[in-house]
Amino acid sequence: MRPEDVTEGSRCGTPLPQRARINSARLAILLLPLTVSAALYPRPAAGASVDELLAQGKFCSATAQAVSRACGNQTQDDYWVEVGKCINESDSRDRAACLSDAKTARDDGTQLCADQNAARIKLCGLVGEERYDPEFEAALFEKDYAHLNISNPYFPLAIGALWEFRSATQSIKVQVQNATKLIDDVRCVVVRDEVTEGGIVIEGTNDWFAQAKDGNVWYCGEETATFETFKGDQPKTRELVGIDGSFKAGRDGDKPGIIFAAAPAPGQVYREESSLANAEDAAQILSVNYTYGRTPELDKLVPAALAKLLCAGDCVVTKNFSQLEPDVVERKYYAPGIGLFLETAPDTGEVVRLVTCNVDPRCASLPH
Repeated sequence: MRPEDVTEGSRCGTPLPQRARINSARLAILLLPLTVSAALYPRPAAGASVDELLAQGKFCSATAQAVSRACGNQTQDDYWVEVGKCINESDSRDRAACLSDAKTARDDGTQLCADQNAARIKLCGLVGEERYDPEFEAALFEKDYAHLNISNPYFPLAIGALWEFRSATQSIKVQVQNATKLIDDVRCVVVRDEVTEGGIVIEGTNDWFAQAKDGNVWYCGEETATFETFKGDQPKTRELVGIDGSFKAGRDGDKPGIIFAAAPAPGQVYREESSLANAEDAAQILSVNYTYGRTPELDKLVPAALAKLLCAGDCVVTKNFSQLEPDVVERKYYAPGIGLFLETAPDTGEVVRLVTCNVDPRCASLPH
């Protein structure tokens, strides 16, 4: 909808009565600061056009620009939907507050679009400008997860493998299921991930991974579900409130990514998933020989006893980030034979640590 649509005196070519025109005019005066401001945000991303970038062979940047324009359009669409809701608030104070909130959300959304575009362009500088179209063919992957010929020690996928993690407020259980998904002709194993808070499951995810014969582990997609409980419900039962981030390689243009490389090298950057405007995680290798006490920066927030038990100069540390949440950066720590054993958020101080597992004898000695 265009800003001027709000002040039209007719709809679909049918004249409105005089009374409706007066109300429409009054509404236009109320919305004037918002509609004028909206006209300032037609293109959230500045710089070369998509066609210009394509002509330069900058396919990654062209993708970023295209998605940025979509983001800007979606922000405007969301704004006008909210304006439509506000129009139907009978109380003038509630209506004014609603319109103000809509404008704030629109402005915040516009800024987020710009930040996401900057993050995508930065990633292009790290991974290069080539088209992202990885080779994902069935012949390159394992098919029998009960009898794997190749296994990545930093990302075990044996059926029945179990890990339990704990943060300050949540418990996370991750287990490799005796189930597979055929995704784009590649056999992917199902890994169940459940997040519990206060004894209630608030998130349940089926992750789909594939073990490549060259040692890489690929991320084929995920089926997510987030839940909430609400005061007053009898009995109190969880309610599905979102499936954000769900994607599947080969569906709607989504692409798989590397979740753990066969031979990680310091500085290496790779996409973990590629579902544009939906799931865009990436990782950078920070260290392939981590030992506690040797690199103070990487030791931040790391439980010393845990790292000393699992790392003997052979742990891998990654920096994990998303183009959709440019301000969020995490570090993940992997030990051979164990897999992921720690996630930290340096900016917030949040720590998620391994407390139970069944994939290695050292699991019996994990500190709590």
